[in-house]
Amino acid sequence: MSVTLDPGAAFSPPPADTHSPRPDVLSDLVAAAVRGDQRAWAALHDRYAPLIATVCRRHPLAHNDAEDVGQVVWLRLVVHLKGLRDPRALPGWIVTTARNECLRVIESRRRTQPADPTCDRRFDAVDTADPVDHLHRLEQRRALYNGVARLRPERRQLLLLLLADPEIPYREISRRLGIPIGSIGPTRARCLRQLRAMTATPSPTANAQTRNGRWIPAAASSLPTGPQQLTA
Repeated sequence: MSVTLDPGAAFSPPPADTHSPRPDVLSDLVAAAVRGDQRAWAALHDRYAPLIATVCRRHPLAHNDAEDVGQVVWLRLVVHLKGLRDPRALPGWIVTTARNECLRVIESRRRTQPADPTCDRRFDAVDTADPVDHLHRLEQRRALYNGVARLRPERRQLLLLLLADPEIPYREISRRLGIPIGSIGPTRARCLRQLRAMTATPSPTANAQTRNGRWIPAAASSLPTGPQQLTA
């Protein structure tokens, strides 16, 4: 699937407060997203990001792990949306994918060393994260999603297989994609170079504003209270 995100596309999504779209509306959204319509992806994100968050809350996940689960779900949707036979099955697909990813993260965390918060001084640390830094990270993730969506399908699939956990052997990746084992490394390098070029952080003067002399990411320039995350 080749997805090109065009901010100037003519698709106009239904209002964001329509939480239970009619089947025909959902079908139109899915069809537009498959064509690479950025607004359709934004509408799907607005509708189903809360659903992913609900699934994550039902599992013992840290906040960062829940965010990672959400990223994986949207990246997999970019790859698999075209193969969805019935758009009405999308909510169930999202729930199943999010639940499986939550379980995978929980299983991987079992190897983590336990700690007692009553005596481990690491729990005394105070969170001093800057909200502006958080917005900057959101913009970087948005750029990553857009970059992955713009890769050629075979390159996108290669990256997802290389990032799989547990690790997939090169021989199996070669079999699935029908490419020589010796070409995997060079192709991976070209993919990463392409992503770096597409996700390079823009200069503050080009895509940001300032407040009180501080740089504000573009996501915050028009929003007084918080970021608007777009995934594709």
